[in-house]
Amino acid sequence: MAGALDGIRVLDVTIWQQGPMTTALLADFGADVIKVEGPDTPDPGRSLVRYEPRPGGPNAYFETHNRNKRGIVLDLRAEKGREVFYRLVERADVVVQNFRRGVARRLGIDYETLSSINPRLVYASASGFGLEGPDAHRPALDPLAQARGGVMSVTGEPEGPPTRTFNGFADQIGAFLLAYGIMVALFHRERTGEGQMVDGSLFQATIAAQAFNITSFLMTGTYAGQPIPRISRRLTSPLWNHYKAKDGRWIMLGMAQLGRYWPTFRQVMHEATGVLLEPEHISIDWMRTHPGDLMQLIAKLDELFATKDAREWLELFRSRDLLCEQVQDYSQVVQDPQVLANRMIVEYQHPAHGSLKMVATGVNLHRTPGSIRRPAPQFGEHTEEVLLEHGFTWEEIEELRRQGVIGPRPNA
Repeated sequence: MAGALDGIRVLDVTIWQQGPMTTALLADFGADVIKVEGPDTPDPGRSLVRYEPRPGGPNAYFETHNRNKRGIVLDLRAEKGREVFYRLVERADVVVQNFRRGVARRLGIDYETLSSINPRLVYASASGFGLEGPDAHRPALDPLAQARGGVMSVTGEPEGPPTRTFNGFADQIGAFLLAYGIMVALFHRERTGEGQMVDGSLFQATIAAQAFNITSFLMTGTYAGQPIPRISRRLTSPLWNHYKAKDGRWIMLGMAQLGRYWPTFRQVMHEATGVLLEPEHISIDWMRTHPGDLMQLIAKLDELFATKDAREWLELFRSRDLLCEQVQDYSQVVQDPQVLANRMIVEYQHPAHGSLKMVATGVNLHRTPGSIRRPAPQFGEHTEEVLLEHGFTWEEIEELRRQGVIGPRPNA
């Protein structure tokens, strides 16, 4: 089946996660993504971040962010290497890089240089803090963006220290947004013939992910309606809260409309425990003006939830259309019937490791679905193949290899 992006060629000059995940998303839908690595500077994700259960096992980090790509080794610091790259750019639709500010220009692969070769080129830059401002030159990894972007200040209980969310949060959001920007730029090019530059950063991704929360602060001085960044669950809505069940599992309630859901919830709790909760009516104003009573109510609910297993509570609440879910760990998530039914995890064949499972692309096209068709490339695996496609002869390829322009170096 043809992919939605069949015929789109992407030169991927990125490392780590934000940039590689951006291009992996394009590759999932059929784009021909060519990962470009230096002879003695492979993507650090190949070796510095490994979680395999046994030596020589699959590298989940690198496979996730580089599936469906081809890989070449090319020295962009050498004049001959840049000449090769320019020939690739002539037939490319997209270039993605995540060098620190100024590096691409020093290498001669900045937007101005490459767009003069191919005016239809969409050129994407992934950075740490954006391309302008006093810290545009500073490097960043995911936890630094979470820290500076305010995510850590609003995560966790108020009694605890600032808390990161999951590893790679800013990277993943940044990748989704940059891929979105590339697609918008390609759509614009389809209508006008014009290429353009697209840029995104880890820092901007964390801001964008908190759009309502930060806008709320700008408009009202509150944190999405809260007076302080982090409020204890003891002072949070009883219907927008989590409780520990008898079996040690946690239940999350997610009912924002207190007036709509509180009467039914109150009745269910009465039927299940014999306790009729007070007050009879509850509202945002009541919670704001009765903090002591609210804390007592949450404490009482903690006691009541501890009388039944999580599954019992789920069945009771769902039978009355009350919104709730169990907090699941990863071992439960990967077996969740909804995950399986919607093919959120897929299986593919790896030439070295056999059948592997991986999280699928996070959006579903029904005519041209994304898929995981090939593993991450070995270092320089497709160098000759790609150069031959771009008109290089075997004699030229061998000369480039002799000069050290292509192919890995012994210490790489």
